[in-house]
Amino acid sequence: MFNIPKDPAILLSYINTQLRDYYPSLEECCLSLGIEAGELSHALEAIDYYYNRERNQFI
Repeated sequence: MFNIPKDPAILLSYINTQLRDYYPSLEECCLSLGIEAGELSHALEAIDYYYNRERNQFI
């Protein structure tokens, strides 16, 4: 498991960068980083960002 940022705004930037540069899907990103997709989505929904599968990013 990687140490990912706890602050939601920094987490958003980190995850979107990972998705853009390294992973074709949220599922693959979470699997590789050892995090739960549901927990990640919940954390980012708290700041009004939702995963968009077509764009492969939180918007």
